[in-house]
Amino acid sequence: MSSRAKAAALEAARRRRMRKRLGASIGAGVLVLAVVGGALLATGGKDSKVTSTANSNAEALLSTTTTTTEPALPSAAGKPCVALADPLPAGAPDVPIQVGPAPTTLVSQDLKPGDGAVVTAANTLSVNYIGVACSTGKIFDSSYSRGQPASFPLAQVIQGWQQGLPGMKVGGSRLLGIPASLAYGTNPPPGIAPDEALWFVVDVISAS
Repeated sequence: MSSRAKAAALEAARRRRMRKRLGASIGAGVLVLAVVGGALLATGGKDSKVTSTANSNAEALLSTTTTTTEPALPSAAGKPCVALADPLPAGAPDVPIQVGPAPTTLVSQDLKPGDGAVVTAANTLSVNYIGVACSTGKIFDSSYSRGQPASFPLAQVIQGWQQGLPGMKVGGSRLLGIPASLAYGTNPPPGIAPDEALWFVVDVISAS
């Protein structure tokens, strides 16, 4: 066999070994993903036994990060707040939106003072709430629509709630006007535009 033929044979053998190693690596990667995915599904199954659908929806809404494959809405940056444009769900309070420029600092205003325990940043709360997008006046979420309060640790929700609810008392109702920087910023959940300021009315049922 000529030296050229030997070189070609060695190169072919080297390529076969590389393809075999690459195939093994890909197979291992897929296996790892399958195991991780199975573990996540198993964890989700356990959580679903102790967490109501209403609370899961609320946690998804109020979390600081989201992942979605839905098309993003246009940015609401620079758009003013408009009046409520949707009918209120049964039992929900009116949302006294401050029509005009979107809030650039947190608005926190008691609509009804409570007479119970004072809310602290360390509390787990049970609340009824309704949320409205500043630029459209559309209701994007409401516990009243689900017919069940939401429960969550205050430390695990958006900054506007973390900063705006401490100090109010159980049994009270508070209006929050939240600038985008204290809400979801450029990475909102479905149904909320990037850079959208939000208005909430929050009624605190219990704090522990």
